[in-house]
Amino acid sequence: MIIISTKKVRVGLVAGGLGAYWPQFPDLLPQLQRSAGRVSQRMRELDAEIVDVGFISDAQEGAAAAEKLRAAGCDLIVGFLTTYMTATMLVPIAQRSGAPVLLINLQPTESMEHATFDTGQWLAYCGACPLPEMANTFQRVGIPFRSVSGYLEDERAWTKIAGWVRAAAARAALRHGRHGLMGHLYPGMLDVSTDLTLVSANFGGHVEVLEFDDLRVRVEQVTDAEATAKRAETEKIFELADTVNDADLDWACRVSAGLDRLVEDFELDSLAYYHRGLDGEQHERLGAGMILGASLLTARGVPAAGEYELRTSLAMLIMDRLGAGGSFTELQALDFHRAHVEMGHDGPAHLAISSRRPLLRGLGVYHGKRGWGVSVEFDVKHGPVTAFGLIQRRDGRFAFVASEGETVDGPHLRIGNTTSRVDFGRDPGEWTDEWSATGISHHWALGVGHRAAELKSLAHLLELDFVKV
Repeated sequence: MIIISTKKVRVGLVAGGLGAYWPQFPDLLPQLQRSAGRVSQRMRELDAEIVDVGFISDAQEGAAAAEKLRAAGCDLIVGFLTTYMTATMLVPIAQRSGAPVLLINLQPTESMEHATFDTGQWLAYCGACPLPEMANTFQRVGIPFRSVSGYLEDERAWTKIAGWVRAAAARAALRHGRHGLMGHLYPGMLDVSTDLTLVSANFGGHVEVLEFDDLRVRVEQVTDAEATAKRAETEKIFELADTVNDADLDWACRVSAGLDRLVEDFELDSLAYYHRGLDGEQHERLGAGMILGASLLTARGVPAAGEYELRTSLAMLIMDRLGAGGSFTELQALDFHRAHVEMGHDGPAHLAISSRRPLLRGLGVYHGKRGWGVSVEFDVKHGPVTAFGLIQRRDGRFAFVASEGETVDGPHLRIGNTTSRVDFGRDPGEWTDEWSATGISHHWALGVGHRAAELKSLAHLLELDFVKV
């Protein structure tokens, strides 16, 4: 059993205001510090490790906070503007940390009590005042600007802040990730081909180039006890169709156990694979036996995509880290009678987002691929979903493309494929044309929930274009 990393995203927190106010209005600083304490408390309720460096009042304190946050190695820095403060207090933090910065302006309540407030009480509501100054200065020094404005208990604002934190977690998974690429390109799939250097250039992280022999030797090392345990795990998770051949299932379980070893040995966070094979030789059997193990890995946070689809395994990783799952997907058919787009794949699935107990079906032949064995059949949970993929553009830049819809009930083929019916609220032919015109490859990730806002935030953190269909 491998252990999936549960490292939390590290968020730096700094609050500040203009120190010139403190001697003028003695009650102001204590009130702002109470607000800062409440923000710190709410931030700690998010799924994040919070590095709180306290309250700053001038440029010198800002510089000291910048060094603390730089040393902490944060994935995101949140600057709380409690009242007016100068840009020179925050720019060093943004410049030195190496992390993206989110500025938040959360005044104490929804509105001031205008009839009774004096100047000091008004200044506690003045966090909006420096926002344009920060935006102007950040742009002039070449730092991307982003902000959330609201009030302390404004759930709309906190939903946005939480979305930025989740986006930062996905960014961290990419920047620190190790992504396996095993085998070779499916012959002729020009859209799938990815320049490996561009992964590091756009996201950071590392691509570990693997051979099927790396898997072969580990499958050979799998003990009977490990294979038996994997069989028991499989029978607990899956419904088995009567077409499942016992020997094929045993082989898939043994390959799955070998995949666990491979992921652990190379410390992989994702995996893309393909091997054509020939005449039933060992490498062909390995490739044909991977669907079960790849699906189990995907459900446990190590997304695995077939057909050497590295960009889609990365898209699946992003969706998983956003809490959306993310299953390997392509177009299958258009149902103009019901206005549905049918999509899925004959391979790895994210079992955690299945609408029902997933089915294992035995196949005597894999369409378009050599070999035979067991394959996963399932439908993504009905309700809001997001199709999400990565575009590799001609200039070498990546871009995000997403489309929100709803998975719905309807007839499904029973051929050992994952298949979901998605209603995008429009003619399926028009949607397909617009989706294809973005430059997306013919694979992407399908995840639960409407995630376009979070994906747009992540694209902003990565300084990539975001396209919504």
